[in-house]
Amino acid sequence: MNKILSTLTLFFSITFGFSQTYITNVTIIDVENQKLIPNQTVVITGDKISNIQSSKKIKVAADTSVIDGTNKYLAPGLTDAHVHFFQNGGLYSRPDVIDLRKEKSFEEVIEFSHENMEDQLRRYLRSGITNVIDVGATYNLLELRKTFENKNFAPSVYMTGPLLTTYEPQVYIGLKKNEPFSLVKTEEDGRKMVQAQLAHKPDFIKIWYIAGADGLDAETSAKKNSPLIKAIIEEAHKNNLKVAVHASERITAQLAVENGADFLVHSVDDEIVQPDFVNLLKKNKVILCPTLTVYDGYMNTFGQKHSFSDLELTQTNPYQLGTLLDLKHIQDTLLVNQYKSMANSERSMSGLKKSDSISMVNLKILSDAGVLIATGTDAGNIGTLHASSYLKELQTMHKSGMSNWQILQASTINGAKVLDKQNEFGSVSIGKNANLILLDENPVDKIENLTKIHRVINKGTVFNPESLVEETPEALVQRQLNGYNLRNIDAFLEPYADDVEIYNYPDQLASKGKENMRLGYSQMFQTVPNLHCELKGRLIRGNIVIDQEYVQFGDKILEAIAIYHIENNKIKKVYFIQ
Repeated sequence: MNKILSTLTLFFSITFGFSQTYITNVTIIDVENQKLIPNQTVVITGDKISNIQSSKKIKVAADTSVIDGTNKYLAPGLTDAHVHFFQNGGLYSRPDVIDLRKEKSFEEVIEFSHENMEDQLRRYLRSGITNVIDVGATYNLLELRKTFENKNFAPSVYMTGPLLTTYEPQVYIGLKKNEPFSLVKTEEDGRKMVQAQLAHKPDFIKIWYIAGADGLDAETSAKKNSPLIKAIIEEAHKNNLKVAVHASERITAQLAVENGADFLVHSVDDEIVQPDFVNLLKKNKVILCPTLTVYDGYMNTFGQKHSFSDLELTQTNPYQLGTLLDLKHIQDTLLVNQYKSMANSERSMSGLKKSDSISMVNLKILSDAGVLIATGTDAGNIGTLHASSYLKELQTMHKSGMSNWQILQASTINGAKVLDKQNEFGSVSIGKNANLILLDENPVDKIENLTKIHRVINKGTVFNPESLVEETPEALVQRQLNGYNLRNIDAFLEPYADDVEIYNYPDQLASKGKENMRLGYSQMFQTVPNLHCELKGRLIRGNIVIDQEYVQFGDKILEAIAIYHIENNKIKKVYFIQ
C-alpha cells in the first residue's frame, strides 16, 4: 500500500500544475492494431496523453479544456520521414541539377531557407505533420533547429549533418557550414566524418550512395565504394547512431543493407526486387521510404507542365511555388529550351513512366511482405514543396496498391520507428507525446480525409490549423499571380473579395465583382497564347502591395504597375497603371 501511495504521490507531483485537455466522445484511429475505437475520451496532461477510457467511464474534471470529438476521428500526428530544409522546393534549389545561379545565387537560396524555416514548420504543422526527418542537412541547420525545439508551433525536427557521399557536385564545394555534402574518398575519411558530426548532435547519419559518377557501370561502381559505406555505418553504429542511405538501384540498396544500413530512402527503380532482396530487408529490419513523386516534380517543372491541386495552391509557400513557373521568362532561353525538350522527350517520359512503374510495383511487393514502409516526400527538391507535397505522396502510395491502413501506419508509427521513437509518438496511446490530429472525416475510408483537420495538437497545445500560418497581403497577391500564370481561374480568383473593384489608375472603374472578373479572365485564359506575368519588383506598405509586372500576351509584352489594396484578408481593390 505504501508503494502504491508513493507512486500516486509521485504522479500527482509531476502532473500538478499542468493544464489538462479532454477530447470527448471521439473515435480513435488505432494504427498499430488497424481498428477504430469509438466513443473514447482522451486526456492530455501537459504534453502527454495521460488517460484514455470509454466516454461512459470517465468524468471530465472541472476547470479543464474540453473538445467535443463527436463524429470526429483522433489520429496520431503524421511524420514526413524525408525532407531537406537546405532546399526550399523552388526552381533555384538544386544548382547541380539546373544551374541558374546567374538568376539567383545559391547563397540567396540558403539565406531564404534559413529565414523561412519557421514558415515551413508552421505549414507542416497546419498539415497535421508533427514530426519531420531531415535526411541530409548542414551544420548551420543543425544549429538553427535548436531554436525551434521548445516551440509548440513547430513539429519535432530530427536531422542529420551533411550527407556523406561517394560523389560531391562541384557547385556545393566551399560553402563551409552551409555545405550539404562531405566527400568520402577513403574508409578513414568516412570514420573521421562521422566523428566530425558528433559534436553537432545529429539524430542519425546519412549516406548518398551514388553509383556510376566515377565512369564505371552501376554495379562495378557500387562494389568499389562498398567498403566506404561499411566503414561509415560501422562508425555510426559504434556511436549509437542509425544510418540512412540514398540508394535507388537494387545493387546499391542491397550492398547498403548488407553493410548494416537501417533506413533506405527512395525506391529501387531499376528492376523488380526478388524474394532474396525482400528477405534481406526483413531479416535486417530495414525501413524503406519510397519517395514516389519527387522525380515527377522535376520533370513537371522542366517540362513546364505543372498542374497543382487546390491544396498545393493555397497551402504551400506561394513564393516558392511561383518560382517553379519562372522558366517562362528566364533570359537564358537556350538552357530553358534544352531542359523543356529533355523533359518532354519521348525518351524521358517513357523512362520516367518505367521507373515510376517499377517503384510502385516494388512498394507493393515490399509492403505486402511486411517490410516496414515510412512515408516521406523528399520535400525541398525542385517541384516537391514543403508540407503540401505530402498528400500527393499518400495518393501515389495508394495507387501502388497499399491499403489506407498500411498508409496510415507508414505515416505515423513507422515514421517513429525510423529513429526507435515508437514509445514516444506514432500512436494514440497513454504515456506518448500529445502530438495528434482531430479529423472531421475518416481517413480509413478515404486517405484524402487526412487533410480534413479540425484541430492539431502538438506538444500538448491545441491549434486551429488555420491560425498557424499568418495570412499576409504579399501571400494573397502572390497566390493570385500563381493562379494567373497557371491559367487556373479558381486559384486566380481565390484571394479576391466578392465585391472587388478594378480600376484604371487613378479612378476609372473598369470592373466590379469577382464574377465579372471570372467572365473576362476565363476567356483570356482560354484564348490568349503565351500568357505570362513576370514580377519585376514588389513594394509592400501595410495592406498595400505594389507590383511592377511584365505581362506577355502572345507576341506582345506590356509593362504595368498593379496596386493591390487588401481588406479583411482579401484583395478588395486593384489599380492598374500602364
